[in-house]
Amino acid sequence: MTRQGLPRRPGGPPWPPVDGADAGTAEVAHATTRADGPTGAGTAGGAAAPGGVRQGLPRVARSTTAGATAEPGAGLAQTAPAAVVGTPLRRGLPRTAGGVPWPPAGVVPPGRESSVPVTPDDRPAEPPPTVEPAPSSPVPEPVAPPVAAAPRRRRLPAWAGRTGIAAAVAAVVLGLLVLAARWWVGTDAGQGFLATYPGTAPMPDDAPVGIPAWLAWQHFFNVFLLVLAVRTGWQVRLQRRPAASWAPRADPGARIGLMAWAHQALDVLWVVNGAVYIVLLFVTGQWVRVVPTSWTVVPEALSAGLQYLSLQWPTEDGWVHYNGLQQLAYFVTVFVAAPLAILSGVRMSVYWRSRPAADRLVPIGLARRVHFPVMLYFVAFVVLHVGLVLATGARRNLDHMFGARDDGSWVGLALFLVSVVVIAGAAAAMRPVVVAPVARRFGTVSGR
Repeated sequence: MTRQGLPRRPGGPPWPPVDGADAGTAEVAHATTRADGPTGAGTAGGAAAPGGVRQGLPRVARSTTAGATAEPGAGLAQTAPAAVVGTPLRRGLPRTAGGVPWPPAGVVPPGRESSVPVTPDDRPAEPPPTVEPAPSSPVPEPVAPPVAAAPRRRRLPAWAGRTGIAAAVAAVVLGLLVLAARWWVGTDAGQGFLATYPGTAPMPDDAPVGIPAWLAWQHFFNVFLLVLAVRTGWQVRLQRRPAASWAPRADPGARIGLMAWAHQALDVLWVVNGAVYIVLLFVTGQWVRVVPTSWTVVPEALSAGLQYLSLQWPTEDGWVHYNGLQQLAYFVTVFVAAPLAILSGVRMSVYWRSRPAADRLVPIGLARRVHFPVMLYFVAFVVLHVGLVLATGARRNLDHMFGARDDGSWVGLALFLVSVVVIAGAAAAMRPVVVAPVARRFGTVSGR
């Protein structure tokens, strides 16, 4: 006896029924009734569903080919689709007691039709491949060869043009002065003036002779620091935005550019070196070589200048004394230009705290108008000084200035060449990547 379960529809009898009918037949008939729609019209064998039975999906596939044979023992005619050929599906246990294995032979469960293989004979014939004609090759149009773009001319900056014009004007003026000096020296008045004032600077009788070693070393340190100060000062003037900034730890708000700090640090060292030079100059009595002691130095300097311009060099004996023009030039450089550079630089530096009274005493605008021309003066002085040293007996002059000796040796020249290499290397190293580690020891360095 078959065990009954819950009814298949609300209010219906338990399933399967107990009227002795074949359970497999009733189940297939119920499935067929659900597949035929709500009207109850059957399609397989013309069986009609009981009235009021809820219809669902078919339990078996509906045949689309008339005259298909039914599987014996299935309880209801089952037809297989015409496309079902090839390997049969795997069959399992029967769905009812005493029934046939499920699914019956030739029956395809819903949703499995696409997995059934199809024989090659049932496949639709593939259309023959279409052969497209090869496209005709178009006749290439003549292409003009590319025209090379004209190279762009790099324009020089405005300051370079102004510098070139100024240099040309200076060369013309210098040439005219040379012609005028040579003409005047050749006259009787010129010859008499040179005989009266040969160009030698007046010196006291007890003036020291020779250049001590400390003066030679001071000369090197002065040139070294002066070149680096000019180099960093020019960098500060040209830069639009500092690559890094420096601020004292005690006052983080007083921030300046990194190269401005390097310029001021070099200025401090230059001032210290100058102070040592001034002290030793007066202690050893060497001051009489650079400080005029008589007004006759003026015509003597004029005479020396005329001789330089006429290309008839005055007699040089720097080991004993300078000529009048040298003495005046050194005096102006040490006691006039240097103090102006120091005072104006301090006013523009971070060390000058803003005070109303002090600002009125030395306005910042006045300091800027003085500092830059003084820098140009130092550059012109170094260029003329080195040029005259090399043109009026290089080996002997360099022996005096760097070797502190007057024996005609090559020591001074060798020391001069070494100093040039050291100064050039230090000037090339004046970059933020080199200056920053040193600046961090004295303050705080930060980027942009």
